[in-house]
Formats: sequence, structure tokens, C-alpha cells
Amino acid sequence: MFDLATLAAYLAAAAVLVLIPGPGTAWIIAQSAAGGPARGVQAAFGLETATLIHALAASLGLSALLATSALAFEAIKYAGAAYLIWLGIKAWRSPSPAPASADDAPQAANSGHNIYLRSVMTGVLNPKVALFFLAFLPQFVHPERGMVWLQFLVLGALLSLIGLTHSVMLSLAFGHFGRRIGRRFSGGGRWKERLTGSVFIALGLRLAVQQRN
Repeated sequence: MFDLATLAAYLAAAAVLVLIPGPGTAWIIAQSAAGGPARGVQAAFGLETATLIHALAASLGLSALLATSALAFEAIKYAGAAYLIWLGIKAWRSPSPAPASADDAPQAANSGHNIYLRSVMTGVLNPKVALFFLAFLPQFVHPERGMVWLQFLVLGALLSLIGLTHSVMLSLAFGHFGRRIGRRFSGGGRWKERLTGSVFIALGLRLAVQQRN
């Protein structure tokens, strides 16, 4: 399906793109610092699930719709921005969490599940990601090799795997950092929620002002 030169060039380009700090990096760092490594890993899986969804959309031609329709782009952009800002306000208004206990295990598991779903929504509702796939992936797709849709999915899966590896490393590093800060300062849970909320709002405002170019 791919020759060695094409695959090597794609993996190198994908690795560079993943390492460039962006909204996804900020999202992972905020989640890890606020909830520890496990929460960061949950967020990482959510974002990379969104990556696979965008790869599937690109293979079906849905990304082309966002590139050609200003209305579709604006609708998804503002829906995503509103969702992120709403999450940020919700985090700022949340009460300080009580100290963890054995009885909190089910609640922690449910929280992780919510973080995963939020991360999926955050990734899916970013039209810039869809346009990125439309601009980036076709450079490495060769129609003469057949099964173009499968080529899109394979390339998307490889990008997702590279991104997941990077995000898990960030989660482990910043998750432990957040725990250390929480031990040193009282009200640690409160500052973590405000940090998360601030990142949500900033990402939402950033998305709202992005242009389709």
C-alpha cells in the first residue's frame, strides 16, 4: 500500500507535527496537572479517538465539505468554541474536591470516562483538525495503489499512535508535577480546577477566532 520512502517521510513529518506544541498539548497538560497521570492518559485516548474519526471523515470526503462550505466550517467552529468555554466556566464554578478516600473509586472511574468523552468532543468539534487532514494526508496517498479510503485510515492510525505515545509521556510527567504542587499548597484541588477551566476557556476563544484559510 505504501512504499518505504513514502512511509518514512510521513512518519518523520507526523512526528515533527506531534512535537510542535498546540491546543492538544495544552489540553493534555491541563488535564494531567489537574487530575494526575491517569486523567491525562484518558484525555490522550479521547483526543486520538477524535484523530481517527477525522481520518475516517477525510476518507469519506467530509473534510472537503468543511473546506468548501463556509457555513459548515463556522457552525462546527462555534459549536466547538462554545463547548470548550462552557467546560471552562463549569470547572471554575466547581467546588473544591474533598480529600480522596476508598469510597471515591467509582466516582474517579466515572470522572475518567467523562474526561475521555470530553476529549473526543473537543477533538471532533475542531474544524481546523479536519482541514489539516485534508491538506496533510493526501500528500502521502497514492490513488494508483487502490483503496484510497484505507490509505487515509492507515495514515490516520499511525498519526494517532505517534500522538498517543507523546501524550502519554506528557501525562506521566505533568501528572506527577501536579501532585507535588497539590501536596505543598493547601486548596490544591481548587487551583487545579481553575487551571483546567482557564485552559478550556483559552482554547475555546482561540478556536472562535480561527479563520478558514
